[in-house]
Amino acid sequence: MRNILVTGGAGFIGSNFIQYMLQTAQDISVLVNLDALTYAGNLENLIPVEHDPRYRFVKGDICDKRLVDGLFQEYEFDTVVHFAAESHVDRSITGPEVFLTTNILGTGVLLEAAKNYWKLDPKDKYSTEYRPGVRYLQVSTDEVYGSLGPVGMFTEATPLSPNSPYSASKASADMLVQAYYHTFGLPVNITR
Repeated sequence: MRNILVTGGAGFIGSNFIQYMLQTAQDISVLVNLDALTYAGNLENLIPVEHDPRYRFVKGDICDKRLVDGLFQEYEFDTVVHFAAESHVDRSITGPEVFLTTNILGTGVLLEAAKNYWKLDPKDKYSTEYRPGVRYLQVSTDEVYGSLGPVGMFTEATPLSPNSPYSASKASADMLVQAYYHTFGLPVNITR
């Protein structure tokens, strides 16, 4: 049975993911939705699953290390699906600080919690061995690739070229996730 932490699950994509998982996955023991309920979060998106005994909603900020660590302790997550982010390019131009805080530092809090709770020997800073089956999924954006133009397409080989504080904060978070893989061996994936 899987214990899943979904961040930003009250947003459009996150809420659809939660509904899909609870409707189709039989191996979920608990799915915790951690969401700050800012401008993009709406609990009405989750009415179809709000009474599912496997579902828990926690209002909180991914930057709150004490909260995140407490959730990892209480629920013993083996999966993190990280949707939570400040978004919208225009908002990042008028107020970039919150994008840096949430998208970069919040991602760092989640990565550190996953590393600390999933490592087989957390005291060994060089150990890259983790509990079997754990995984961290960073949900990113194609904005990290920059402007496409009128034709063409992005691929996994397209160089990152963020052009706004939003896309730069998401690219930074992606690079942090990649660094946790290369430095600590944390089992991660990044989707864009």
